[in-house]
Amino acid sequence: MIRLLTNFLLWLPMIILGVFNGAFRELVYQPHFNELLAHQISSLTGILVLGAYIWVVTLRWQPFSAKEALLIGAWWAFLTISFEFVMGHFIMHHPWSRLMMDYNILEGRLWGAVVLWLFVSPWLFYKFRPA
Repeated sequence: MIRLLTNFLLWLPMIILGVFNGAFRELVYQPHFNELLAHQISSLTGILVLGAYIWVVTLRWQPFSAKEALLIGAWWAFLTISFEFVMGHFIMHHPWSRLMMDYNILEGRLWGAVVLWLFVSPWLFYKFRPA
């Protein structure tokens, strides 16, 4: 059984990291690149920043097993998608179609890769943790 509350609390800073990453995109990439390229760069920097955070988290609060690491990743992916859709639709009033757009990899959108990274990274870091 994963520690739901602990891993929820460990997920919360990911919101702050995501907001900073998005603000960085708006201030740095967006003025110089088209929206799609800025989104792609931001997705990759998000993966790197979140990866560094998750690496530290999984060193400090190590999953008990590979199965638990996968469950933690699934929990974090679920929380992220839920937050994105609740915040995006009900708070920011974005239409569902706009929210779904970022998952269209055929259009070059990479947000799904970020969510996938949240899912698999605890397991990867568990499997390849230092001895």
